[in-house]
Amino acid sequence: MSEPAPSRGAFTALQHRDFALLWLGQGVSTAGSQMRVVAVNYQIYLLTGSALALGMVGLCRLIPLVVLGLGGGLLADRWDRRRLMMVTQTCMMLCSVGLAWWTWKGSIAPWAVYVLVTLAAVANTFDMPARQALIPALVPRQTLQNALSLNILIWQVATIVGPTIGGLTIAHLGLAVVYAIDALSFLAVLCALLMMQYRHVPVASEPVSWRVALEGLRFVRGNPLIFSTMLLDFAAMVFGAASTMLPIFAAQVLHVGAEGLGWLYAAPSVGAVLAATYLAHRSPLSAQGTKVMVAVVAYGLCTAGYGASHNFWLTCLFLAGTGAADTLSMVIRSTMRQLLTPDELRGRMTAVGMLFFAGGPQLGEAEAGVAAHWMGLGPSVVVGGLACVAVVLLIDRGFPQLRRYSGAS
Repeated sequence: MSEPAPSRGAFTALQHRDFALLWLGQGVSTAGSQMRVVAVNYQIYLLTGSALALGMVGLCRLIPLVVLGLGGGLLADRWDRRRLMMVTQTCMMLCSVGLAWWTWKGSIAPWAVYVLVTLAAVANTFDMPARQALIPALVPRQTLQNALSLNILIWQVATIVGPTIGGLTIAHLGLAVVYAIDALSFLAVLCALLMMQYRHVPVASEPVSWRVALEGLRFVRGNPLIFSTMLLDFAAMVFGAASTMLPIFAAQVLHVGAEGLGWLYAAPSVGAVLAATYLAHRSPLSAQGTKVMVAVVAYGLCTAGYGASHNFWLTCLFLAGTGAADTLSMVIRSTMRQLLTPDELRGRMTAVGMLFFAGGPQLGEAEAGVAAHWMGLGPSVVVGGLACVAVVLLIDRGFPQLRRYSGAS
């Protein structure tokens, strides 16, 4: 007998037991991981006092994603995704245990932090495609938008709560306690995965090879709808990556201190939470192609507004707008990609998206710095926001089928 249709509401997807378990477990674990990010950065700076050494932490997280991303997608399509997540979550938990132990012993060196951060990043490279590809199997097709909205909601809440708790814990209890809390937080996901009723049904597949691993790239390039949404995502990250300039804006343009800078950093997350909550209340959106392009245009215009503003609260409003527009775009893009991708290719499609996700912010930070040097701080951000709008117009010309996409199954 088929499962009865769930009632509509903001938390419709949570009526499905397996998704609810994964959602709650991931919420706890993400908050713990955000605490760890704060602790690692703080610890490296304490150990070295070097900005270059601090930048190396980001490199440790990026390299595994770029080198192993396609392999992670292939494993997510070939193995039981639930079991694969159990392995990757256990590996990340052990890395946090190592950080807690060495820090508590007082004998940890920067190289050890780098090694453990890199190993955790390797595990996360295999975990992310499996997790994203698993979600469509846990909810009905018509509930996928709600599930993805709730995923973004819990992630944004965790990115606000995690660093706050992490900072307080470092101040009062120490770095080792932060790492220990993060290690314990992985148990929430592991328990959720063990309690899930979902079981993988193996299908006939080709032997593992580079040709099979690259099939995700060929699929994305051959699907204009998926490829165009990835181009939109990439352009927004490259030209709209102005958050790296926030400390300079706070000091030189808005003349606010650390507290004001904290509000500026929080504003996009506030906008994202509001947008995700709104989308969670909505039935699946129609005219998704048009809406995703409008969302990226709004993102670009809000970025340009932030660059032109000299008023603190107006800047916060524009930054909240970027968070809201990015969330709307993210939910639509993710829903489109999952629905348009066969289950046997979802892991590899997600891995290709991870490569865009990995490269975009890095190029965006470089672009923001170079543009600010040549054009000045405010004008560079304005030009970057307007460039987002220009890219949308170009993609509309090159991929007219995107504007016509309605979201129909």
